[in-house]
Amino acid sequence: MAKKLDPTIMQDWEIAAEAEKSMKPIQQLADEFGVLTEELLPYGHYLGKLDYRKILSRLADRPNGKYVDVTAITPTPLGEGKTTTTMGLVEGLGLLGKKVSGAIRQPSGGPTFNIKGSAAGGGLSLCVPMTDFSLGLTGDIDTITNAHNLAMVAMTARMQHEFNYGDDVLERKNLKRLNIDPYNPAIGWAIDFSAQALREIIIGIGGKMDGFMMKSGFQITVSSELMAILAVAKDLKDLRSRIARMQIAWDRKGNPVTAADLEVDGAMTAIMVKAMDPTLMQTIEGQPVLVHAGPFANIAIGQSSIIADRIGLKLSEYHVTESGFGADIGFEKFWNLKCRYSGFVPDAAVIVATVRALKMHGGGPRVTPGKPLDEAYTSENVALVEKGCENLIAHIENVKKSGITPVVCINHFYMDSEKEIAAVRKAAEEAGARVALSRHWELGGEGAKDLAGAVVEACEEKSDFRFLYETSMPQKQRIELIAREIYGAEAVSYTPEADAKLRRIQEDTKLASMGTCMVKTQLSLSHDPELKGRPKGWTLPVTDVLVYQGAELIVPVAGGIKLLPGTASDPAFRRIDVDTETGKVTGLF
Repeated sequence: MAKKLDPTIMQDWEIAAEAEKSMKPIQQLADEFGVLTEELLPYGHYLGKLDYRKILSRLADRPNGKYVDVTAITPTPLGEGKTTTTMGLVEGLGLLGKKVSGAIRQPSGGPTFNIKGSAAGGGLSLCVPMTDFSLGLTGDIDTITNAHNLAMVAMTARMQHEFNYGDDVLERKNLKRLNIDPYNPAIGWAIDFSAQALREIIIGIGGKMDGFMMKSGFQITVSSELMAILAVAKDLKDLRSRIARMQIAWDRKGNPVTAADLEVDGAMTAIMVKAMDPTLMQTIEGQPVLVHAGPFANIAIGQSSIIADRIGLKLSEYHVTESGFGADIGFEKFWNLKCRYSGFVPDAAVIVATVRALKMHGGGPRVTPGKPLDEAYTSENVALVEKGCENLIAHIENVKKSGITPVVCINHFYMDSEKEIAAVRKAAEEAGARVALSRHWELGGEGAKDLAGAVVEACEEKSDFRFLYETSMPQKQRIELIAREIYGAEAVSYTPEADAKLRRIQEDTKLASMGTCMVKTQLSLSHDPELKGRPKGWTLPVTDVLVYQGAELIVPVAGGIKLLPGTASDPAFRRIDVDTETGKVTGLF
């Protein structure tokens, strides 16, 4: 297949359209993966969900395969090909004769129609069918949107009824007065687009039967606590109990109002039952890929689901999962949150690096989506690369702190020179990492063989896996430890509001022991996207602290991160269209 497809002259959607002509039917893919007929829930000819309960029950006593996480250095706004590398590594391991699977997140409509694209990979390292993957797949994100908004319906309706009726009427309706504080809601509405106009809105305008008038707003669905819950839930019972604990509002005395208090938790769970089953897809070379959950990494936990990894580890010799953004964000959460919740110990971690990003971190000009790259990025400049390797070294050190020896993947771009690649290799090896140059974008699995071989070697090395912190450590100490050891901050500052929230959290034994899920920009090791390389002498400002009781996460917010991104002036949707004769979607990337 790779000989017929040329990513240097074909767009990703064109490659996908050609590759999809020889896709394995879903039943064949499932059979080769080791899934029984009754465990496959087909969605057409080439997609299917997997009945996780039947699979995990049947394979409960089977040993797990090797567990590999793919992370990256601090990216440019264009991304450095982490999902592309994940798909390429799966293809490369397949060519080495290994039984392998991958797990990635379902892409949000926000990035798909905006700047980042569909997150299906790229070049000859793609997940297919690409259009289905990019445009809704089997409906999990829609399901989460509906379940999230049902909670908001329950809250706003309850506020209206409590405002309109006295206690005697509420009692006849078998309702307890919750006294929800209209000035302090815990969540807003959800939508799976980057719609900045909906960040802050007023609802309930009209008469007394049109709702309670109050300030509200939207967040992007993948930042919803429900998406994080889907990622960490072990089974349906666990999902149900987590949804019940999800905080929807505060009452006027400052006490949390949960989904269970609103008696909406059962209905929310009912909406999400089918979303518990991962979707089975494939690389363009026919290896199985599990797609499940899609939480943002700079806002939420940034991982595909624990359930998907449980299935992959039982059915494969090597299972490759992916963490969002760099090792300071996605890998840190994989390491200290996902592995803690799942009990899994990774065997290797791949750090994706590009010469382009290292040049940016070395002082290169601004990289802006939609604009041509400066000549500094298209011509040889070893000095910029060498300076930028400070960022790579920071990420290598972060992975090594987990007790795992990292594998640096130099994701090859056609404009990279041999001297620039040699500079990256030298810096990575001196920092104690294995290094592999990979041409998976151009050559698919054939171009990833060296990377796959390095990962196999790393998996055979005995690891000394350890968490960065224990859950007995106070939340403020954890924040400061992460800021210092992972981000490289000199200190942490807190707004009075954030400091007060942390004190209240620490006084509550249930909240104090929850995981710490940091919120910050992905474009710098610091909170400031303009600070590139490896910033020194800076202070991390914690401006707020969110509580995700259902996901069991305390979420400190550093910097100006928005729960609802905005759409840029030149979004991807301008180039997406449909061939009206065939129904084929064009323009996805």
